[in-house]
Amino acid sequence: MPAAFLKVPNLGRLFYRTLASVVGLGILSTAVSHVSAQEVDFANDIQTVLSRRCYACHGPDQQEGSLRFDQRETLLAEADSGEIPVVPGDPAKSELIRRITSEDESEHMPPEGKPLTDEEVRAFKAWIADGAKYEQHWAFQPVQSHKPPAVKNSEWARAPMDHFVLAKLESAKLSPVAQASPEKLIRRVYIDITGLPPSPERVTELASDWSEESYERLVDSLLADSAFGERWARNWLDVVRYAETNSFERDGPKPNAYKYRDYVIHAMNSDKPYDQFIREQIAGDELDEVTDESLTATGYYRLGLWDDEPADPKLALFDGYDDLILTTGQGILGLTFNCARCHDHKIDPISQKDYYSLVALLRDVTPYGTRGNQQGNNQVDLDPELAKLHEEYERTKRDLEGKTRRFEQQAIKKMEAEDQRATEGPERAKTLAEKLEQYTKPEKYKEYARQKAELESIRKKLAALPRRERVLGLARLEARPPETKVLGRGSPLAEGEVVQPAFPKLLGGGVPDIPVAPEGAKSAGRRRVFAEWLTSKQNWMTARVMANRVWLHYFGRGIVRSPNNFGLMGDAPTHPELVDHLATYLMNNDWHLKSLHRYILLSSTYRLGTDDNPQASAQDPANNLFWRQNLRRLSAEQVRDGVLAVTGQLNEQKFGASMYPTLSREVLASQSRPGAGWGRSSEADQSRRSIYIHVKRSLPVPMLTAFDFPETDISCEARFLTTQPAQALTMLNSDWMQQQADKLLARVRQEVGDDLEAQAQRILTLCLSREPDQADVMELVQLTEKLKSKHKLDDNKARQAMCLVALNLNQFLYLD
Repeated sequence: MPAAFLKVPNLGRLFYRTLASVVGLGILSTAVSHVSAQEVDFANDIQTVLSRRCYACHGPDQQEGSLRFDQRETLLAEADSGEIPVVPGDPAKSELIRRITSEDESEHMPPEGKPLTDEEVRAFKAWIADGAKYEQHWAFQPVQSHKPPAVKNSEWARAPMDHFVLAKLESAKLSPVAQASPEKLIRRVYIDITGLPPSPERVTELASDWSEESYERLVDSLLADSAFGERWARNWLDVVRYAETNSFERDGPKPNAYKYRDYVIHAMNSDKPYDQFIREQIAGDELDEVTDESLTATGYYRLGLWDDEPADPKLALFDGYDDLILTTGQGILGLTFNCARCHDHKIDPISQKDYYSLVALLRDVTPYGTRGNQQGNNQVDLDPELAKLHEEYERTKRDLEGKTRRFEQQAIKKMEAEDQRATEGPERAKTLAEKLEQYTKPEKYKEYARQKAELESIRKKLAALPRRERVLGLARLEARPPETKVLGRGSPLAEGEVVQPAFPKLLGGGVPDIPVAPEGAKSAGRRRVFAEWLTSKQNWMTARVMANRVWLHYFGRGIVRSPNNFGLMGDAPTHPELVDHLATYLMNNDWHLKSLHRYILLSSTYRLGTDDNPQASAQDPANNLFWRQNLRRLSAEQVRDGVLAVTGQLNEQKFGASMYPTLSREVLASQSRPGAGWGRSSEADQSRRSIYIHVKRSLPVPMLTAFDFPETDISCEARFLTTQPAQALTMLNSDWMQQQADKLLARVRQEVGDDLEAQAQRILTLCLSREPDQADVMELVQLTEKLKSKHKLDDNKARQAMCLVALNLNQFLYLD
């Protein structure tokens, strides 16, 4: 695009609704606790503040002034200063209140950072006035079956879950905003479920006959669409740090990693029960019924970083286990068990022994590979008998190749110098055919000829065999793993007491009875026990965490804003009873995620508009109470896929090996070996959905990273949704966007001809999934004319610029 266009000033009101116009604006996302003097929740309003602001100096690890805020008795006793921190029932006599409200810098607490907010101070006063009772953290208690609370405006609530939202709003004397218009809701539900925008014709068709029944039919049809799996699989891939390479300097490939991605897409589309989904990934090779799918699922263990030449191999081994504990603990259980690797957890009641007991449950998992054998541990043959034939023929082939090669070399030594040199290049085969027999004994040559014939026969047999089908997973395991010991400060050189495979005390504890694996066993059987515990209804974290993740992707944030951390340092839930309600709903529906999706999508809460309410904005600026739907920017994949859909270039081919978008020479040069491991794909292949892009750790795709594609080193709990300059620059200047603008222009030319106003009308209709305002159409026309008259762009370039502006509109890039 000519620089003249990019520097055009005063593009009018339409331009100032583009992404470029909002760069630098932030979105308020901090949680503010709303409490009243009459009702204080210790776990959410008090304990979370203590853990974040006080435990560093007055917690499990350090007790300045003999104060330990995680134990009630120390707060009620006289401190070293002679004062009593908390006097139950009397905030005025409590030293804690005096310190957190003091304006004397030498006395004020906490001594660093911002002071507690007025809301937080009021909560502490109310808590002390009510007796300063301690309660167990909400997430460390079993899931409760809460009865939906009574509400005044019961007609508003379409589903029981709506009662939990509306009750809090009514308690705060707030009301929800109006429901979104049919056009906005149709676009929202399409993109939320499938990741793709609806065609404007489909929106018109649906909106013209809008009703409760038609909305339900729309939700059901979209949940049944195969695009659902492509959209929602990506969310799970974020959690399990999916990538197709190993990182570190060489960043070598993980063969067949894409098959794990395809497994997740299939699982989402087939509505595989979530408990089964987890069991297959944790112990897919140990289940009663082992299938190709369940073996593919064990690729979960092989997705992390792997260093092919670690400086400390034993430490690297335990780094690998730590990666599994982190991903499983945070991704499935929502707890930071990894913080107890070197010492007892500083905040949550997780001991170092708990951590290593979890390691013991996974101890039969071998490292990803070794420098000399990078595939033996991780490439699983789906047909073992076929694999044996392949290996047998390969061994025979290698043996015969070695024998015939040695025989040839012995004869070559006897040849003249000219013939010897000929055997070192492309003339080798011809020279040996003509001269070899002259330099060998007849009986030896006869044996050589027999071996060559046998070698040719083996090669033909190998070529005739069906292709060896392999997946990334647990190919080799330690059926009788070594004992696991607590490691002082996480060092393998500081071994402590031996621990047995066990479940964390925080979640009920228990030492499972796991017999020693019999001779000839392929695995230890421990992961099967672990998987069953993870997916038991008595394990109260698994369903909570997943229910919160589903909510997150429909509302832009979780009920718990820290989806990977439900512990004391995580964010308190804004609606704790709602978390348990959704978790119970998931389990009671046999763990079918589509049932939970449908339940949320049909609720009144989901259907809210994004309109402002001045009273609610002033009282609840972060929308903690869900008085409206959150305005959300599209994810990286939704932006790219949406552009392809609008330009008519989207290739809906599903599954299979990943594709490689074209990257600039400058981007390829960012690797230690420029371009290594980045393939070339056809234009049609590059137009597939973004979930099929090859994920190379050392070479992220700029188009995706600009829109907050996550780091793949560790589990990503929730993506950042930033608004920053690289996004506008990418959407305006990148070669790919310039090409897509050309494609959009070609599409509208074919559909409406060369009339400029008709083109502008159609472009906006496609980008917005609805009929645009006539004023916007005319502004786009005027922009095009201005680019030609004032900035001297030719007609075609000016019309391409018109397409580019439309693809940058906030109404295209945001969901309302």
